[in-house]
Amino acid sequence: MEGCGFAPDVDPSGQYLLGVIPHGEKTGIYEISISDRKCISLLPGVMTLNVVFARDGKSFLYAVASRAEVTIYRQSWKDGKTIGAPRVALRVPFSFRLSYTANAYDLSRDLSTIVYARPGGHADLYLLSQK
Repeated sequence: MEGCGFAPDVDPSGQYLLGVIPHGEKTGIYEISISDRKCISLLPGVMTLNVVFARDGKSFLYAVASRAEVTIYRQSWKDGKTIGAPRVALRVPFSFRLSYTANAYDLSRDLSTIVYARPGGHADLYLLSQK
């Protein structure tokens, strides 16, 4: 598929890919229906570089950076359609770049781990533990 960005993840059933266009006129999160070969806009205007299906398979996660923090949103999803508005899943109490010569972060499907790169050439690991 052309014009649907790059596809960092596939849904648990294997029927849909999630796509990201990180900048330009078509910035946003997209879905690619494998059977129909169609590119569908899910969240237009969202500036992110990675999107993953959550462990439950009923939502996907993406990060948005601001000056002081990174907010990870959860968007409910079922059978190729978004459900409701995105909700805040986690606020990381510091900011990191989402892009550093390419995608500069990754997160686990249960949000227990976030890995990100710093411009100094090394990576940090942010481990969230529940008490």
